[in-house]
Amino acid sequence: MGSERKNSIGKNIFHLFYSTAFSSGLNALTLVILANYLDSPSYGMFSVALAFALIMGYFTDVGVSVSVLREGAKKEVSLSAVISSYIKIRIVLLGITFACGFCLIYLIYHSNTELIKAMYYLTFPMVTGLALQSISITYFQLTEKMQYLGFIRILSAVLLVLSVSLGMFFSLRPNLIYLVYGCSYLLAGIGGMYLISQRIAIRLRSAFHKGLLKNILSFIVSGLLIVILPQIGPIVLEKTLTLKLVGFFAVAYRIPFSLYQIPGVLAGAFYPALFKRYNSKGIEEHLQLNIMQLKLMALTGMAVTIPLYYMPEIIIGSLFGKKWLFASSALQILSFLLVLQSVNVALADGLTTRALQSRRTIVQAAAVVGGVGFYILFSQRYGVEGAAFAGVAVELLCLAGFWLLNPSRKTLAIKVLLPYLGSFALLFVLITYFFYTHPVLAAVLHLLCLLIIIAADPQLIRKLIDITNKKRILRKKAVDPRG
Repeated sequence: MGSERKNSIGKNIFHLFYSTAFSSGLNALTLVILANYLDSPSYGMFSVALAFALIMGYFTDVGVSVSVLREGAKKEVSLSAVISSYIKIRIVLLGITFACGFCLIYLIYHSNTELIKAMYYLTFPMVTGLALQSISITYFQLTEKMQYLGFIRILSAVLLVLSVSLGMFFSLRPNLIYLVYGCSYLLAGIGGMYLISQRIAIRLRSAFHKGLLKNILSFIVSGLLIVILPQIGPIVLEKTLTLKLVGFFAVAYRIPFSLYQIPGVLAGAFYPALFKRYNSKGIEEHLQLNIMQLKLMALTGMAVTIPLYYMPEIIIGSLFGKKWLFASSALQILSFLLVLQSVNVALADGLTTRALQSRRTIVQAAAVVGGVGFYILFSQRYGVEGAAFAGVAVELLCLAGFWLLNPSRKTLAIKVLLPYLGSFALLFVLITYFFYTHPVLAAVLHLLCLLIIIAADPQLIRKLIDITNKKRILRKKAVDPRG
């Protein structure tokens, strides 16, 4: 693998985009299948178990993957030694996570035996699979070969749809559906590890690479907060709302949560490049790359937000049926998560990749504490819609924090935040006022307005042309290697 040429950012974006679009579509299909098979209390139970599984999945990593990207980017370091050490850490953390996680589940939910069973059936295979997938994804991020990362995502999504569909075909009980759901992650994780084993020597008996532990505490805390933030809703709402209402919130929340994978493609492609730009060319070059990332992610998040906002009833009704239409208003509110999360991730990555991880951690900690309060207060007063407002409030708090703590905040505000978010907000007000009774027309009109925003930014146009030209050159070389 070391002899293969690394992809350009444009090529990595291309590979991540088609694989993410396809896998996100399959994941959305799985949500539809589950929502139609399970009743709302069972779906609420599944959502709580899924939130715990994702948090436990993080504890099998605790931020070490970021250290791998940092250490592996150094020319003098052996990639085999870094990856082998990384796998050893993940094996130890997986065992600790299961021991502590299962005890915690029992202590918190000992009075609800059905929920405990659901968690056990889902978490064991899913958390193991998440750990294996994470190892392979980190490796292919580091080597900047995103086509293999895309393959793992597609494999996981295909297995997810097939396993859940087979479970429905054989009329399996909800707990067994949770089990096959988790096993699809496990099988994809095994496939990812096979891909790594074909490209690099894994030596578990080799000396441990101590560089992975440098500044690890900051990455642990930050990574934990990243995972907890999206899961606060289902976990807190289980205490403030009925499981039936949690199920409605979960249906609305999972749609933007799944679709975020589309702008997330850009974050995955830019992240290793930002590390290398800062290490090799300094702050100014790093800032310019981060600004380009911020613009592209903001526009992508806006494009995905628009149809969810204008057509929530059409989307909920078409995907899940009339019995879930109560979740439409929550989906409309939560649609703004996509644009806010897209901007926030780009701002946060800008901090992390220029050695300001502690600032990112401070903002995330404040968001977690504030998020618990928001979800409790708003859900108790306004139910499912209040919970949706709480989710948006958390992202607004993050946006303010990431921007204020960035040393380049003035440049970021002038070049991206004010013109892009300001024009987007103004368009929402105007189009909603004049065309709200025609949701499809409003969505199409707003999407066309995004093209005007792109056309008004010559720097962005030049970057998109460069990416297109590079793809053309790569295709020509593939046909004629002599160039």
